[in-house]
Amino acid sequence: MTSAQEEQRDNEGLKADAPVNAPTARRDFGLLWTGQSVSLFGDQFMTLALPLLAVTILDATPAQAALLKFGLFLPFLLLGLQAGAIVDRLPRRAVMIVSNALQLVVFASIWLLAAADTLSFAALMALITLAGCAVVFFQVAYTSYLPSLYGNPRDLHRGNARLALSESTSQALGPMAAGPVIAFLGVVGAIAANAIGFTVSVVTLVMMKHREPPREKVTRERGWMRRSIGEGLRFVLRHPVLQPILTCGATYTLFLTMVTTSLVLYCRNELGLSPQWIGVVVGAAAAGYPIGNMLSARLGERIGYPKALVISAVVSVVGILLMPAFGALGGIAGACGLVFGSVFHSVGEGSYSPTSLTLRQTVSPPELLGRVGSVQRFLIWGVISLGSLLASVATALVGLTGAMWIGALGTVLCLPALVRRGIRSAVFNTKNQKENDAVRAGN
Repeated sequence: MTSAQEEQRDNEGLKADAPVNAPTARRDFGLLWTGQSVSLFGDQFMTLALPLLAVTILDATPAQAALLKFGLFLPFLLLGLQAGAIVDRLPRRAVMIVSNALQLVVFASIWLLAAADTLSFAALMALITLAGCAVVFFQVAYTSYLPSLYGNPRDLHRGNARLALSESTSQALGPMAAGPVIAFLGVVGAIAANAIGFTVSVVTLVMMKHREPPREKVTRERGWMRRSIGEGLRFVLRHPVLQPILTCGATYTLFLTMVTTSLVLYCRNELGLSPQWIGVVVGAAAAGYPIGNMLSARLGERIGYPKALVISAVVSVVGILLMPAFGALGGIAGACGLVFGSVFHSVGEGSYSPTSLTLRQTVSPPELLGRVGSVQRFLIWGVISLGSLLASVATALVGLTGAMWIGALGTVLCLPALVRRGIRSAVFNTKNQKENDAVRAGN
């Protein structure tokens, strides 16, 4: 078989012979959506509560408080690939239940230790890192479970868009709600509220009736983990659709991190904005994500998911380029321009994320879903640390404005990384209508 034939075969896989949805799909998705929405909202409390807990109660320095985020995301680099291999051998719903139950235990422990005035920073760091390990396994299982509920790609994408909407809404409203909650309950009380959120999530997961089909039992011979990870990596790196999507995502995240890392000090030092205006600029992106989430399903159904993916990426990149361009105006005018660019880019990113997830789920074999998801998490979270390092170096060499422009211009590189191989064929090949129809998953 020629490479062109292989690529056509994989492109046609974008429109799977979709089995029917699970009989309890509507009910079980409602439970999953409810539990995850509550849990995500509680997570946003931690964005404010954990650093405040470390600084005000544990007398930690700001530098030490910054390590909490490092501890939470470090497991993605250490366990990301291994988690995919493990999750693909286990019932994904059970993995989600155990992972969120572990996070419930972690945050309940932090609450109890803090309330008893026996919590140390070392213990807090260890517990947060343990929670990060649970997050890795939950995220891999979570993004791999929905295809077992929804066999129809259209319903699958709508489900992904709704879950993404919950995430973006929690990012927009959670921090605003966290302030009053912390003021009313205190920092320790906010930790307890997050534990309650995980309790709700665990209960809703337990109430779900759908069970995944039993997997074929595989003997765990010596070296199975290495071979399993290798199989997932080879599948992603050779796939004409997944490889461009993940390369685009990693490139985009690398340079976007330069922009987001530089943004606060850029607003303060270069534009002379007050803390209130800086908060508006930084928080503006949250306004665009829900719009993009809601548009993604309709856009994918009307023009096909590959084309929707490219359009979303272009919108996002244009929005990022507008940020330093408008910022050059300076003062309040520059701040308003930054807000517009931030909202514009987040509309594109809000549409891109669920669309890319749907494509990833529909072209991946069920037995590889966990490993494909783990490769994505490993790549995306891995480049965030590199992007922060690049921002630091660029700021030292060319200043904050230069770092913003390097990051913004760098995101353009994600477009040629995306429009290749199977994505290019799906978007630009109009000679063969049969092939075009094949890549319109869900039509």
